[in-house]
Amino acid sequence: MVGNIDRRFLTLPAVHPAEGVSPAALLQSLVAIARDVQRCYRSGSFPTHRLSVREVVREVGILLQLFEVIQECGGAALLPDSAVLSLCDLHVTFQRIQHLIRDCGHRGARLWLLMRSDRVSCEFRILIRSIATALDVLPLSAIHVPGEVKELVRLVAEQSWKVHIRTDHADALVSREVRLILRQFEKGVSPDPSQLGRVLRHLQIKSWTDCNEEVLFLEEELGAALSSNGGVGEISLLSSLRGFMLYSRTVVFDILDSKRSNGSCDNLQGEVLHHLNLQELRCPISLEFMTDPVTVSTGQTYDRVSITKWLKSGNRTCPITGKTLPNTDLVPNSTLQKLIRQVCLDRNLSTTQACSNSTGGRQHSGKIIIPESSAAVGAVKMLGDFLVSKLSNGSKDERSKTVHEIRLLTKVCALDRGCLVEAGAIPWLLKLLRSSISSLQEDAVTAILNLSKHSEGRKVMFESGGLDSILHVLKKGLKAESRQNAAATIFYLSSVEEYRQEIGETPDAIPALVALLRNGSIRGKKNATVALLGLLLFPGNHQKVLRTGVISDLIKLLSSESEDLVGDCLAVLAAVAERPEGTCAILLSSAVPSLVNLLSSPSSRVGKESCVSILLHLCNNGGTRVVRLLNRVPSLMPTLYQLVLAEGSPRAAKKATSLINILHKDQGTPAITNAQARQEWAVPVQ
Repeated sequence: MVGNIDRRFLTLPAVHPAEGVSPAALLQSLVAIARDVQRCYRSGSFPTHRLSVREVVREVGILLQLFEVIQECGGAALLPDSAVLSLCDLHVTFQRIQHLIRDCGHRGARLWLLMRSDRVSCEFRILIRSIATALDVLPLSAIHVPGEVKELVRLVAEQSWKVHIRTDHADALVSREVRLILRQFEKGVSPDPSQLGRVLRHLQIKSWTDCNEEVLFLEEELGAALSSNGGVGEISLLSSLRGFMLYSRTVVFDILDSKRSNGSCDNLQGEVLHHLNLQELRCPISLEFMTDPVTVSTGQTYDRVSITKWLKSGNRTCPITGKTLPNTDLVPNSTLQKLIRQVCLDRNLSTTQACSNSTGGRQHSGKIIIPESSAAVGAVKMLGDFLVSKLSNGSKDERSKTVHEIRLLTKVCALDRGCLVEAGAIPWLLKLLRSSISSLQEDAVTAILNLSKHSEGRKVMFESGGLDSILHVLKKGLKAESRQNAAATIFYLSSVEEYRQEIGETPDAIPALVALLRNGSIRGKKNATVALLGLLLFPGNHQKVLRTGVISDLIKLLSSESEDLVGDCLAVLAAVAERPEGTCAILLSSAVPSLVNLLSSPSSRVGKESCVSILLHLCNNGGTRVVRLLNRVPSLMPTLYQLVLAEGSPRAAKKATSLINILHKDQGTPAITNAQARQEWAVPVQ
C-alpha cells in the first residue's frame, strides 16, 4: 500500500489508497502501519516531545485494537461500505504519524528537533485532529465488535478534539538556553560548560559519538536545504546548530570513543568511491553529473531535469531501452543521490563542479560552501583557539584526540579551515608529520591536506618550511593513506605558481611522486598523477619528470579499470607532449595505438579530449612522418569525425577539427594493423 518515498526530514508525505481498494487490503495495511508505529516507539528514544509522542502512539494503539478485533471477528465482512472513506483518511494519517514518530526518534536529530519544536508540535496537532475528523465519520455503530472496544474508540474521538498539544515545558526551557548560547557565540563569549552540559543531558547526548551523530545529521540537512533552495532562516539555524555541536563535541567530551571505527570506515569507503566508474553517475541524456537522479518504470535512471524535458517533448519511450513507458512516474533514486553526494564530499566538489570536471582531481578550491551564520563563525573561531591550545600545551593523549578533531573539522567547509589557519594550527601539525605513531601521522597529514585547500593555508605551509615534512611523509609515511594524502597535498601546493618551481627543485619531490605512481594504491596513483600534472605547469619541471622514465608507467596505467586514473594519466601525457622532448618520449613508448584505441572506446569526454590533444601535439612536434603513420590507422579518421559531429565538447571538437585538417594534407598511404603500427611507432623521430 505504501511506497518507498524519498523525503526530507520532518516532511510527511503519504500515499492515498487507490480508488476501489478492497477493505481487507486497507485493513491489513492499517494494522501493519500501526504496529510499526508502536514498534518504533518501544525501540526508540524520545528526549524531546515526549508528551506529544506518547499521546499519538496511545491513540494509534487503541485504534489498532479495533482493527485487530475486526480481523479476528470476520475481517472486512464486518465493515460497511460507508467505513471505507474513514479508513482511507486514517490510512493517510497513519502514514504521516509513522514518518513523524521515526523522525522524533532519529538518533542525531535531537538538537534539530528541539529547535523546531513549534513545527513538530504543529504537526502533532494536525495529525491528532485528523484522527478525530476521520473517527467522526466512522460508522462505529454499524461495525460488529465488542462494546468495550467501541467505547475506547469513542473516547479517542472525544479526546482527539480536546487534547492540548504544545511544546513540552522542559523542551521550551532548554531551547531558550540553546539560543542564549548561540548569542554568546555571536559575541565571541565562551559558554559556561554547565550550560552546555544541561542541554546535552536533556537531549541524552552522553558521548563523543552521540555528539558526532548530531554534527553529521546537521551537515546532511544543510546539504539538502541548500540543494532544495531552503529558506535563509532554516539554513542559518542549521549552520549555527552545527557550530554548537562542533564546539560541544570537542570541548565537552574528553574521550574519542569511535576514532578507530570511524577511521577504518572512512578508509574502506574511500577505496570504494575511488573504484567507482563516474560514467555511471552521469545522466544518459545530458551526459552531465546527475544532481537529482530519478528512475523510470523500465528501471533506467536519469537526471530529473533531463527526463522531464524528454517527456514534455511528447516522448513516451525510455531513451536507453526504447521501450514504451507504461507510466511517466519518476521515482527518486535516493541511494544513488547519497552516493553522488558522498563522491562530491570525498573529492571536495560541489555537484556543479562535478558536472564540469568528472575526474575530480583538478579543482583547487576544495571546499563545500556552508553559510557562515554569526553564531557558527563565533563557535568555530573559539573552537580553533581551543584546539591549538591543546596542540601546544596538551598531554600526549590530548594531542592525539586534538589532531583527530582537527582532521574531522577540516574535512567539510572553508569556514572551518580558515578559522584553524587563523588560529595557528598548521605549524603544530607540521611538527607531527614526523611522528612514529602511525595514527597520529595519518591524522596530521590528512588535516594538512585539507588545510592545503585553503589559499592562506598553502602560504603558511610554505613559509613555515613545511615542504620537507610533507615530502618525508610522501617517501616514508607509515601508512599508505598517509603517503597518498601527502601526494594530494603536493598537488594543492602546486596550484600556486611560485611553489611549482621550488617543489620541482627539491631533489626528492618528483622521484617520490613517481615511486607512488608505480607502487601505490589506485588512490595513491591518482594523487601522484595529478600532483605531477600540477608541477608540469612550470616548464622547468618537464625534463625532471621525463628523466624519471614515468612515460612508460603512464602508458601501462591507460589499461586501468579506474576511469578517473586513466583520465589523469592522459592529462599528464598531454602536458608532456606539448614539448618536443615529450613528444619523442611518447613516440618511443609505442603509445599511439593505445591512444587511438582509447579515443574510439566509450571513455569519458575529458579522456577523449586529452587523447586528441596528445595526437595533435605529436603531429605538430613530430613532423610529416608522424602524420603519415597516423593516416595509416584506419579507425582514427571516423572516430575524429564522430567526436566533431556528436560526442565531443566544443573544445574537443575544435582540437579534433585541427587534427583532421592536418591529416587531410597527407592522404593516400595504405592502412596498417595495430600490430604494425606498434612496430612503426617505436622508431625514433629524426
